[in-house]
Amino acid sequence: MYLIILGPPGAGKGTQSLRIAERLGLKHLSTGDILRKAVAEGTELGLKAKRVMERGELVSDEIMIGIIKNELSSPEVKKGFILDGFPRTLEQAKQLDKILSDLGYEGLQIIDIIVSDEELVKRLLGRGRSDDTIETINNRLAIYKKQTMPVKEYYSEKYVVYNIEGTGSIDEITHNILKILKWQE
Repeated sequence: MYLIILGPPGAGKGTQSLRIAERLGLKHLSTGDILRKAVAEGTELGLKAKRVMERGELVSDEIMIGIIKNELSSPEVKKGFILDGFPRTLEQAKQLDKILSDLGYEGLQIIDIIVSDEELVKRLLGRGRSDDTIETINNRLAIYKKQTMPVKEYYSEKYVVYNIEGTGSIDEITHNILKILKWQE
């Protein structure tokens, strides 16, 4: 099973991706985790990414596509993966399709977690990250609407995109995702 989890910052993509990956035995690929690790390690990529992330902006398509291509080329990922935080732009989605085709991946499924802006701001301010200020949160949400919403439209023309309500308990949301994926607990 090959999954992409879409949704705005704070929708619960990371939480749900981890839970779904664990239940279904999928490799969890979080671009946010990969980038934060690079920042913490002070790599060249990490330093470039840090400057961009501190402004609340998205890391370039070129850097992200390179990271994902490298991750998807790993043999352990062939068994199944869940992409958390990628693609975030239309160009990334198009490049991802090419990468998946080149690597022989078929049967992509898309989950979109839907949450109101008010709830997102509340969640993001509450998680206590140093880069979660009201200014960067509002900037991230504006960027999401401008750059990432077209990704959903792009995928809607090629695949079934499953909309999942992202409010309620974590367990309820996980259950609803698994139900859509027709996984029996």
